[in-house]
Amino acid sequence: MSNTGCKHIVIGITGGIAAYKSLSLIRLFKSAGYEVKVTATQHALEFVTPLTIETLSQNKLYTDMFEHGHEMDVHHIAMADWADCIIVAPATANIIGKFANGLADDALSTLLLACNKPIFMAPAMNCKMYAHPAVQQNMQTLQQRGVHIIDSKSGFLACGVEGKGRMEEPEQIFATVCQFLDGEQTLKGYKALVSAGPTYEPIDPVRFIGNHSSGLMGYELAEELARQGAEVTLVSGPTHLSCSSHINRVDVKTAGEMFDQCMHYGPAADIIIMAAAVADYTPKVTANQKIKKHEEGLNIELVKTKDILSTLGHQRREGQLITGFALETENELENAKGKLQNKNIDIIVLNSMNNPKAGFNKPTNQVTMIDKEGQLIQGEAKSKAEVAKEIIQFIISKLNK
Repeated sequence: MSNTGCKHIVIGITGGIAAYKSLSLIRLFKSAGYEVKVTATQHALEFVTPLTIETLSQNKLYTDMFEHGHEMDVHHIAMADWADCIIVAPATANIIGKFANGLADDALSTLLLACNKPIFMAPAMNCKMYAHPAVQQNMQTLQQRGVHIIDSKSGFLACGVEGKGRMEEPEQIFATVCQFLDGEQTLKGYKALVSAGPTYEPIDPVRFIGNHSSGLMGYELAEELARQGAEVTLVSGPTHLSCSSHINRVDVKTAGEMFDQCMHYGPAADIIIMAAAVADYTPKVTANQKIKKHEEGLNIELVKTKDILSTLGHQRREGQLITGFALETENELENAKGKLQNKNIDIIVLNSMNNPKAGFNKPTNQVTMIDKEGQLIQGEAKSKAEVAKEIIQFIISKLNK
């Protein structure tokens, strides 16, 4: 694997026994043609030496915020601007906790807060530390902010026990980052709007009408668009998923809120993909207080929500390519083709609830893609990430037609 355009990598090393693996990581990136700079904590230097790091990276090690002699006065800011991404490997519980809570008391933690580029962290620690609720919460917080966690593996640990906490191997970290950085930039210059997840329509302060959508399909589509170089806005209903930091994520809860945000971002988008499972109906009245249980039952009057996809389709500007999703349980092809025509869109992606490998809350999906010219492509059951790649490639093939 080689780097066709010289990219800048900053590797952060923290104080764990896995620090020795970071030397291999430096070598892998340098061999592939990347420019590499390293910042290390003082504890990291108990495991690896500055001379070794500087010899491998061919750059000066940055470890002391107050060291004189750097060519740039505010070095953590300049380094953050220089980097195309930062990789913290190993990432100890300490640096994960600092970053999650906005603490900056050394060179690496300060650099992380100053950086608005993609950040990857490869946790490494004792299995009991890894499983601690505080560490798990901190990692979840970082993921929600778009930090890429290259998760630990189970195996034999330096403390003499077996468990989860072993840092991923340098070769896999290298491959993961390269795949992210070196993806084809086919969509560079395009703006994309994606909707994902469910909507929650409130009945009262504690109850809502919703559905089982996890949002995973929409998130994978947004990630693939970003990998292809598009400027992506993701309008997301309630979900526990996270996305890359360079994706503009807009969180909403209700169908009305999703409609408003899609109307706001829609006109500027060149590519629109509506993958969200938007509620068709919402309660006409939302109670201010929790509704008490009554023996005679409860009747809730529902009203139709605004049709986001249809509105975008009928208000489209020239040059936009709009894709919608159809989740059907009967007369699947006929209903999907009808939706394609009625909503004035270019592509419909059909999901079948009758397929055990497709639908809500599943890691896999199998779709049928249909365009307005009648072309039909039946995909195979794959991971949602792989399905997202197929859908984006299908969209790309239609952009210049």
